[in-house]
Amino acid sequence: MEFEIFGIGILTWIVFLPIVGMLLILLIPGENKDAIRWTAAVVTSLQVLLAGMIVALFDKSALGINDTASFQFVEQYRWIVVEAVPRVGKIEILYFLGIDGLSVLMIVLTALIALIGVISSWSIEKMVKGYFALYLMLVTGMMGVFVALDFFLFFIFWEVMLLPMYFLIGIWGGARREYAAIKFFIYTFVGGVLMLLVMLGLYFSVAYTDAAGERIHTFNLLHMMNPANYVEGSILAGLDTTWRYAAWMALFISFAIKVPLFPFHTWLPDAHVEAPTPISVILAGVLLKLGTYGMLRILYPILPDGTVYFMYLMAVLGMISIIYGALCAMAQDDFKKLIAYSSISHMGIVMLGMASLTNQGTVGAVLQMFNHGTITAMLFLIVGVLYDRTHKRGLYDFGGIANQMPRYTGVAMVAMFAALGLPGLSGFVSELFSFLGAFAAFRWITIISVTGIIFTAGYILWTIQRVFLGELSEENKGLADLTPRELLMFVPLAIIVIALGVYPGPAIALMNTSLSHLVELMSVFTR
Repeated sequence: MEFEIFGIGILTWIVFLPIVGMLLILLIPGENKDAIRWTAAVVTSLQVLLAGMIVALFDKSALGINDTASFQFVEQYRWIVVEAVPRVGKIEILYFLGIDGLSVLMIVLTALIALIGVISSWSIEKMVKGYFALYLMLVTGMMGVFVALDFFLFFIFWEVMLLPMYFLIGIWGGARREYAAIKFFIYTFVGGVLMLLVMLGLYFSVAYTDAAGERIHTFNLLHMMNPANYVEGSILAGLDTTWRYAAWMALFISFAIKVPLFPFHTWLPDAHVEAPTPISVILAGVLLKLGTYGMLRILYPILPDGTVYFMYLMAVLGMISIIYGALCAMAQDDFKKLIAYSSISHMGIVMLGMASLTNQGTVGAVLQMFNHGTITAMLFLIVGVLYDRTHKRGLYDFGGIANQMPRYTGVAMVAMFAALGLPGLSGFVSELFSFLGAFAAFRWITIISVTGIIFTAGYILWTIQRVFLGELSEENKGLADLTPRELLMFVPLAIIVIALGVYPGPAIALMNTSLSHLVELMSVFTR
């Protein structure tokens, strides 16, 4: 399916519209802060409209994953071509965009969280022009990863995110912002190097024959998923070889750093605590999902033998992340750090569901990616509202807030009970499906993992007790409730959390066919 606006494909629009906005912002005088803010708001609002159009036009029955004909809104052009390189042959790099059921929800999530982040950024006063320019560049990088079907292009978008996030934390962050930014950069950069090595190995191991009968090496992900395209005798040809397992592990570490999965998680609490609230929202709401998305888009269909070989390792790491993250969250007295560790725990559920290689588990994992994005965005915004008013984040600095800020407390309860997994809210559905699939694959690992829900209840209820209940201190009696701008941030997210908790069917329908095809593909390759 193709859909163009003014002769340009809709995916190109949704990816590069923020770059257009960035260029416009660079032309606006720095002292005209309102014009800069409104430019960013209009651009991200248009992205939300484009995401809505994509969902409305999306064919839910198309397979996707590795079926070229089933990808939708495809845009494919020869980007970089080098003729007849000695001992290599023709080099081809494509501008290749397309989506399937795996990526469609992630596009919606990215567009929505990007707009919410802009609204949350309205109070930024320091270097407003530079902030919003970098912010929009970050949005392009995130959106590009979810639609790229050429490994080289995927890698470009993956690395593009690194620079703006480094500066957004390092310049606009808290007291230890430089340390947090450098730590984030080093972790992510090391992961990028591992990805680059595997990308090169795959490139020299894959070649397809064009219409003229010429063998061409390519970064096309769909060609890399087809075993018929592997060059005989190449380093990654065949199945169940040491080199393929090594490539799988390198890619897994690269993606696990971004998730972040235990033991690659230590950058996350520092980055979250020091980042300004809107960047924490982007970081937890979207960036963490890039790791699990990369696994499902690249690791699973290209190296299915390695995925099956290491599925128990993934499950165990998911289990550790669930329990470890929840226990660490319970030990925190900093509101923001508590939510950061809760993200590690909830992304562990995603990992556990993915590792099961079952329909239920994989659907639950991708739905949990989306739900966690909306829920954790609300949670970080909740912290940001209090911090803007008091410049404090300590859980013992408050108490009785429910008496002073009833609207704020209402939206906070929706987010916290959704994070707890309360039935009727979105977190319950995705966690249930993830655990259902995992239980069918590894029973005892799942039984141990489910105990993490008890610890989650502990830190969520304890937080509610310390922050919202009890006596209101004298210094907090003047706190104002949510403003219209703040309600504009919370209400869309709260509606999604409640709607998907009551009726998750439309979201599941968008991805069910593609993910079922992925599970079937894995089983075919590993028989």
